[in-house]
Amino acid sequence: MMTKSTDHSGGPRGGDSDLAAPGRLTGEGTRTLRAGFIPLVDASVLIAAGEFGFAAKEGITLDLVKDVSWANVRDRLAFRQFDIAHMLSPMPVAAILGLGSNPSPTITPFSLGRGGNAITLSIRLFARMRQEAELSETASALENARALAKVISGMKARREPLPTFGVTYPFSSHNYEFRFWLAAAGIDPDKDVKLVVVPPPMTSDALAAGAIDGFCVGAPWNMIASERGVGRIVATKQDIWPSAPEKVIGMRPEWAEAHPETVSRLIVALDAAARWCDRPENHASLSQTLADDRYIGAPVDILRSVLAGEFNLDDKGNRRVIDNYFTFHAGFANYPRPSQALWIYSQMVRWGQTDLSPAATTAAACAYRPDLYRLALGKDAGPADADIRIEGIADDDRFLDGQPFDPDRIADYVARFVVKTETSTGVSGQEI
Repeated sequence: MMTKSTDHSGGPRGGDSDLAAPGRLTGEGTRTLRAGFIPLVDASVLIAAGEFGFAAKEGITLDLVKDVSWANVRDRLAFRQFDIAHMLSPMPVAAILGLGSNPSPTITPFSLGRGGNAITLSIRLFARMRQEAELSETASALENARALAKVISGMKARREPLPTFGVTYPFSSHNYEFRFWLAAAGIDPDKDVKLVVVPPPMTSDALAAGAIDGFCVGAPWNMIASERGVGRIVATKQDIWPSAPEKVIGMRPEWAEAHPETVSRLIVALDAAARWCDRPENHASLSQTLADDRYIGAPVDILRSVLAGEFNLDDKGNRRVIDNYFTFHAGFANYPRPSQALWIYSQMVRWGQTDLSPAATTAAACAYRPDLYRLALGKDAGPADADIRIEGIADDDRFLDGQPFDPDRIADYVARFVVKTETSTGVSGQEI
């Protein structure tokens, strides 16, 4: 198998002679690509492409480098230590808009799939929700949010410290999904709670230590908290927007322009790996590989449950089964649709991270590159409908609040929200 995995959790080191230089051609036309990733199940397609021969078939060797934070991944891609990277779906949009502490133009020609996130609250906080709001064990995501709103109202009346919640990065699906869930119940994420940045592998420990009262993170770290008996899962990504892209493959646009054949070969390899990851009969092999310390380092049984969408909501036997909790390929899950990028942009505008303008709207849409996807896989490889479409209108694709998103009317869409940020703010940059 033509893959290497290097754990650089402590950041870049000098003198790593065993690492191929980014983009170096080796052997008989084989290209070695250094790829950064965070230890999450939604890196499965990238990991499988290297471990199960899909990249090798296309003449690519993947040097997979595990990192600990999205800021590290962003910086190492920008500074050319990575050729490509496993990235949060909003990161290319933020980068191309020049947002963040180290923005560097980034594009994505391939989504790594849908699903995987969950909102987990501490057992202590959930117990208060049950007591004060008479919440049932089978409450919906929106009912859970409304119960939390009632608890927070009481905390404010008694002048108690308000909850602190963790997200993984300011420009992340986790930040926008947590905010969307809170705001749907009338909770103002900028006034009624405190949001801080916590790297994914640290979320469970931070919750157990009482440093945070809840978090939104990808699998398996959400289920690890519930298995430990320190957290209760109250909402998942599917509850908020089922077809939302979760992670993508990010690359610098000038690198993509300089290596068009490599980009196409990479997309072909990732497409084959995504199809393979979707098949349940492959989940045993995939789980075993992901459990390796080079990748996620989580128990195999938890990884199998995650891939099957079988959730232990807490340590008391309460369970939930979510069909297609992870979708790696089916339903055009890999297609980088620009209207999805524009929904992400609408949330950046909603929460005061950037302003709405025609130029920024155009730039945000250009962060997602379906043209490169179709160039690699064929012009008929993507969906038949338009790249810019109204999102959230299908029965199986509704937003939590029931409001569809029309990318041609972003200003109207943002204006409809009762809870939004009137001045520039966003999530605190403080890391725990």
